[in-house]
Amino acid sequence: MLKGKNAVITGARRGIGRATVEKFASYGANVWACARKQDDDFETDMRRIAEKYSVNIWPLYFDVTDEVQIKQAIQLIKRQKVSADSLVNMAGMVSESASFQMTSIEKMKMVFDTNFFSTTILTQYIARLMARQNSGSIINIASVAGIDGEPAQYEYATSKAALIGATKHLARELSVNNIRVNAVAPGIIDTRMGNKIEEHLKEHILNKVIMGRIGKPEEVAEVVAFLASDRSSYITGQIIRVDGGM
Repeated sequence: MLKGKNAVITGARRGIGRATVEKFASYGANVWACARKQDDDFETDMRRIAEKYSVNIWPLYFDVTDEVQIKQAIQLIKRQKVSADSLVNMAGMVSESASFQMTSIEKMKMVFDTNFFSTTILTQYIARLMARQNSGSIINIASVAGIDGEPAQYEYATSKAALIGATKHLARELSVNNIRVNAVAPGIIDTRMGNKIEEHLKEHILNKVIMGRIGKPEEVAEVVAFLASDRSSYITGQIIRVDGGM
């Protein structure tokens, strides 16, 4: 499905990001697997995936909130002189649980920096590469919280809502360059971030899920891979929920 394509995937170290790297590799894609810091275990894991599926996986390290580091990463991508066919904006954060009244503006800004502004900056740079080749697919990882307003803190839900708005806008603006832009909105998923949810709240959420279970990272990754592929060539500007029916 993705044979010969090259993808940039942030947040690749664990959770949905790591599952997405392996899913893309299993479909034949080469991947720039982006993480914040160099780590031997991470590189060993990426090398194992690359060998398993006979693809290239290039670990790439930068802080998504640091534009200087982003620029340096983009230069490394350019030097390889291959197409950047898809970008998966996976990196994100959730702050410690607190009510709106008790959450500082500084904490809100920190969440927005990671979940929205860093994605915006990286997307700007990658979109320029895609525009030159007149093709590309950008997939933002949003959240059902950005659609429904829950389950999440104010700053997380609103940062993901902003990302959903950006997805719809960019789908129109970048269509002139044959770049598709979509978002995936996961529900409660079995990841470290998902497991931060307090048990009483997790039980409350699961009672709303038609399928009655927590989702797997691989189930989200499958949808992301589809959106990166030519099989979704007539899909853009969409927010696809992967939530078990919430």
